[in-house]
Amino acid sequence: MSRLIRVVLLVLLAVVPQGQALADHVGDTPLVAKQVVDNPYGLDALWAQGDLVSRGTLVILVIMSMATWYILITKLVEQARLLRQAKAATATFWKANSVAEGILTLGADSPFHFIATSGVEAARHHEGALTEKIDLHTWVTMSIQRAVDEIVSSLQGGLAVLATIGSTAPFVGLFGTVWGIYHALTAIGIAGQAAIDKVAGPVGEALIMTALGLAVAVPAVLGYNLLVRRNKLATDKVRAFSADLHAVLLSSASARPPLTRVV
Repeated sequence: MSRLIRVVLLVLLAVVPQGQALADHVGDTPLVAKQVVDNPYGLDALWAQGDLVSRGTLVILVIMSMATWYILITKLVEQARLLRQAKAATATFWKANSVAEGILTLGADSPFHFIATSGVEAARHHEGALTEKIDLHTWVTMSIQRAVDEIVSSLQGGLAVLATIGSTAPFVGLFGTVWGIYHALTAIGIAGQAAIDKVAGPVGEALIMTALGLAVAVPAVLGYNLLVRRNKLATDKVRAFSADLHAVLLSSASARPPLTRVV
């Protein structure tokens, strides 16, 4: 038994230094060398080697993306300004002693200033030869409604462009991909080389167009939905203000004494 133990100890003493030396050797010298391979395919190569159609498709996608972000940012700023003006109108306009004094508390660029001015002007100029044939209620309602429609139309400006970009950008990218694959397969057929490295590279490069189309379409669709939701909130503020103003103008007009003619 003691002889067996001595044999095992001798074997361990012989193996451990060799294992340690092997570990030190592995730590000093890597077993697998890393090799960096340049990728000859990519967006730069697609632009440099592309024809007029491929470059035109890329330019169209870039223009679509720029238009999307420009409209999205400008409309968000416009909506935020209108919501601030609605809050200011609620805080100051209805605390004034009259509609005329309330208009002075509104900024000249405020849409609520435009609505209030339109309503007051309609109530003042109702005594004309043509407008007096229409009752005051209808005339003031029409004037305020026209002002509200103009503001709502301004809020909706640019949404059609976002909807168009969101629906057409994937197809523009797909067209670029199909065009690139067509030229890649044609070049491979002419060269007579159908190896996997000759096919996969150009085809994979052509798929960049589809990825770009989706990258343009997704922000456009999300931005469109966001703007529509915020437009509804802003429109509700405008319509509520116009309804309250309509009631105030009619009550003020009914409280005025009727005009008497002097014979």
